Amino acid sequence: MPRNPKVSILLNCYNGEKFLKSAIDSALEQTFGDWELIFFNNCSTDSSKKIFFSYKDNRLKYFERKSKTDLVHARNEAINHASSNWIAILDSDDFWKKEKLEKQISALEKMQALDAK
Repeated sequence: MPRNPKVSILLNCYNGEKFLKSAIDSALEQTFGDWELIFFNNCSTDSSKKIFFSYKDNRLKYFERKSKTDLVHARNEAINHASSNWIAILDSDDFWKKEKLEKQISALEKMQALDAK
């Protein structure tokens, strides 16, 4: 039985083609690799879908709405597709430094260890 990833990265997108490649690349370049990326297309009319499908990585998962909604509802819908206990938000016009997830997960694990004492 496959194990769930430690982190689900939510990437909600509405017409994000201008910076989308940089956002996805920054997830793929993370030094921490135990994640899935939930790409949630909110009825984009640009080439966002084509850009997403230009990537071949089994951690990338695609979901698409039939009608446009606001970002809050789109994020909540994306969360419903997550299979991990930790959620990270990556906007389509953002990018992460390579150690972002590694540093955050390390800090979370240290906090959990302290709470367990």
